[in-house]
Amino acid sequence: MNAERTTRTQDLTQTHPALGILRLAALSAEEGGLLDDESLELMFEQVETGALAGIPAAESWPELERGLMAQTPSNMLRALYACGALPEVLPEVAALFGVPQIADDPPQVDIGHHLLRVLDQTARCNAPLSVRFAALVMNVGKSDSPPEHLPVHYRHVERGAPRIEAICERFGIADDCRELALLALAECERVHRVSEVRAGPVAAMLERLGAFDHPQRYAQLMQLCACDYRAYRGRADQAYPKAALLDIALKSCTGLAPDDRAATIAAAFGSERWSDNRDT
Repeated sequence: MNAERTTRTQDLTQTHPALGILRLAALSAEEGGLLDDESLELMFEQVETGALAGIPAAESWPELERGLMAQTPSNMLRALYACGALPEVLPEVAALFGVPQIADDPPQVDIGHHLLRVLDQTARCNAPLSVRFAALVMNVGKSDSPPEHLPVHYRHVERGAPRIEAICERFGIADDCRELALLALAECERVHRVSEVRAGPVAAMLERLGAFDHPQRYAQLMQLCACDYRAYRGRADQAYPKAALLDIALKSCTGLAPDDRAATIAAAFGSERWSDNRDT
């Protein structure tokens, strides 16, 4: 057994077993941290003996945060899934694997596997914890969508919001992470659909997203939406077109009264006739 493997084994055996499992998973997300079969088997054995039972979730969060903030956060989730820990630690996230969602090419993706790619995109752009946490949980309302509707997920926002609140309560998540996750749940798919054809809904969207009064949160949401966009096949290095469109709109009406924004955005888009205020 080499020195690195010995250190990992000690992480598992010299701390609380549950924390050891989570620490090894978190370490796997760091550079050169992929776990070998022996380590995964040891983690699996610990999970099978009930090592995760009884530990307060708040005590496990620092290890999960460490993995989320690492270079390849998807590796942490893969390790937790492989050893059987993910359904116990984050059942809401584990339930997303195997659930289809509409995409372009291919026409459907597995939400769980897409989530892994989104997380790695957040690491690639050095996103803060709030963005990475939102990426982790923003789709949890889709796990139990009615089968007859799949791959469409009607009313997933209504199902997802209480689940995100419960996750945040369970782990003691900071308010900025919770607020961005709930905003992403409600708005990320709308941002993906935004169009320059109707300026009124764009003005209303900017207001909802906090572009005028919460610019940092708005910027983080745009970063998250861009990561979600780039997680689809063939887009990894592409610029996110909707962020550019909303940037034009925002710059055109910053400092204006709310009633004047739609017309100004329409002029910036060259679409003055489309300035109604219907929802996007």
